[in-house]
Amino acid sequence: MRTRRQFLATTLAVPAVWTRTSIGRGRISAITDEIAKSPQEAIAFARQYGLSHVELRSVPGGGGEYARLPEDRLRGEARELSENGLRVSFLNTGMLKFGMPGTEPVRRREESPEQRSKRIAAEQKRFDEHISDLEKAIRAAEIFGVDKVRVFTFSRVADPGSLFPKIAAILDGMARIARKQGIYLLIENEGSCNVGTCAELARILELASASNIGINWDPLNGVGLKETPFPDGYALLPKQRIGNVQIKGRSILDGPQKLNWAAIFQALDRDGYKGMFGLETHIFGPTLIESSHASMQEILRIAES
Repeated sequence: MRTRRQFLATTLAVPAVWTRTSIGRGRISAITDEIAKSPQEAIAFARQYGLSHVELRSVPGGGGEYARLPEDRLRGEARELSENGLRVSFLNTGMLKFGMPGTEPVRRREESPEQRSKRIAAEQKRFDEHISDLEKAIRAAEIFGVDKVRVFTFSRVADPGSLFPKIAAILDGMARIARKQGIYLLIENEGSCNVGTCAELARILELASASNIGINWDPLNGVGLKETPFPDGYALLPKQRIGNVQIKGRSILDGPQKLNWAAIFQALDRDGYKGMFGLETHIFGPTLIESSHASMQEILRIAES
């Protein structure tokens, strides 16, 4: 008799019996700074694969986060995307991806007293500016014509759940501001942050009451926290609050971290998910662009099978 672990491993690795879904090329996107080395190359990538949308995070090739760019630069970038028939499906930001003041993140590297003091000061500054950063992100989203913006939940501490009420209150305050402009804030499950698993996403969303707070689900991000993202983790998510899904290259290509995306697509479609899927290649080094092409080809093969 197979053990539960063996059963789950088989479930993750072997394609399920496939029933065609409503997920097609029109719902596939990609984060531009991992598919190209310039905005123009990112546009060429999207056009090569017949994509209608891209996700934005940092300017390909350097230049910082789109959410922090001056307005004239944003308008120029938005115009270039529009002229090439592309829309923005999701604006990725680094909001709240730092240590919450007064907490001690679980860190992997040693710090000298001076380094720790500088980090704490920098984290306090970022917290003091988080509403200003939100306003900049909202403005960038408006210019790009996108209504979904990514947020995080501060650097992970030893007992993440103890901070959830405070984090939820901060997110609700941000959401009230974003709601005035029709913007949804999507929490990404990120292993280095306090919300890293599907169970943690479900719990924080029980506490964050704003209707415009949802989920940016990246199934692979919870694996480092010993989560089986599908089907176990997925079963815990409030499906109606999933606003965007991201696909890591390592989760779609052959290898030890490959997930059963055919089954994931089918489950999301069955549960009424109507949003987008964005490629976040995340295979860094000299093969990043090559891996982006291979990942996109596999995503489209599954989506259009």
